[in-house]
Amino acid sequence: MKSSEYIELEDRFGAKNYKPLDVVLERGEGVWVWDVDGKKYMDCLSAYSAVNQGHCHPKIKKAMLEQVEKLTLTSRAFRNDQLGPFYEELCALTGSHKVLPMNSGAEAVETAIKAVRKWGYLVKGVPEDRAEIIVCADNFHGRTITIVGFSTDPTSRKGFGPFTPGFKVIPFGDFKALENAITPDTVGFLVEPIQGEAGVIIPPDGYFKKVREICTANNVSLILDEIQTGLGRTGKLLAEEHEEIEADLTLIGKALSGGFYPVSAVLSNSEVLGVLKPGEHGSTFGGNPLACAVARAALKVLTEENLIDNARDVGAKFLAGLKEIKNPKIKEIRGRGLLLAVEFKSDAGGARSYCEKLKEQGLLCKETHNNIIRFAPPLVITPEQVDWALERINPTLST
Repeated sequence: MKSSEYIELEDRFGAKNYKPLDVVLERGEGVWVWDVDGKKYMDCLSAYSAVNQGHCHPKIKKAMLEQVEKLTLTSRAFRNDQLGPFYEELCALTGSHKVLPMNSGAEAVETAIKAVRKWGYLVKGVPEDRAEIIVCADNFHGRTITIVGFSTDPTSRKGFGPFTPGFKVIPFGDFKALENAITPDTVGFLVEPIQGEAGVIIPPDGYFKKVREICTANNVSLILDEIQTGLGRTGKLLAEEHEEIEADLTLIGKALSGGFYPVSAVLSNSEVLGVLKPGEHGSTFGGNPLACAVARAALKVLTEENLIDNARDVGAKFLAGLKEIKNPKIKEIRGRGLLLAVEFKSDAGGARSYCEKLKEQGLLCKETHNNIIRFAPPLVITPEQVDWALERINPTLST
């Protein structure tokens, strides 16, 4: 079948909740993908940072195939031989005390909300049904009803109410706003270290050190959503390490499986996850042996192949190259590690046309919030491949 035929099938039978570029992919390896017509592209999105280890990494693939032949799912009604080692290896790598495995990033966020509310009632002593969680404007934490209820994006919210109460919105990067928002009923502050979907918005230096101090002083659980920023993307294992802090709960997903399988996890100190008792929360697929085997292999690839350091070093080269672009329509170029963005001025006509032009040159990226292009290639990208990308990006974005 031709690309046009696949697109026609999607348009005829699928819900219209996405607006993808018109490229139909069928194969991937490392930073490269190929469409059904045989054309090769560099992937500069990494499935929204889920493919940090590169497409179809052979070591993760091997672990998955070996586990598929033995055992895929038991539910948590029984134990399996992959879950315990997954817990141990993940805790050792991240310095966590407890892990609760789920499937999607949104499930991890919902899990953290439930756990921190219960902690608020049982440990902090907040009166029942009065717990508040503070979040930031322009956040993106997923698509469930509860999560979109505290989004500030009108497209995410309109037509989906009524919404779950118990959330307070403050500006991102403003620690004074956090101080002023906290009340005796505040149980958590849920925040992204860098706002990815908002367009790679990086907070001021020192912001998270101050946030950590404020949360500690007020007995508020700091919940960091590292689903996109974690697992090497910013040049550290976790983005919180850039300011040498530790969250009370850290949420990871996406690259936790290297793109092979939906796996997410809530990492926590013992106090918060310790409030959950049997029957109070769970998931049929969460913590299944296939997911755990895949995640164990994905984590080993990140560390053993030095992908985190590569993201730091090659990301700095990529950012420096982007900053050489000369275009009066560009408002700002920013990034950390291999999470980079070019933001155009609001009257520049949007970023979609640039993405379409780059697609024609063999490079795939995607606009966000209409006027921002995010560049986030797999962490296996080499300096030479960055040069290849910049040779196409710079002249395209200079006009």
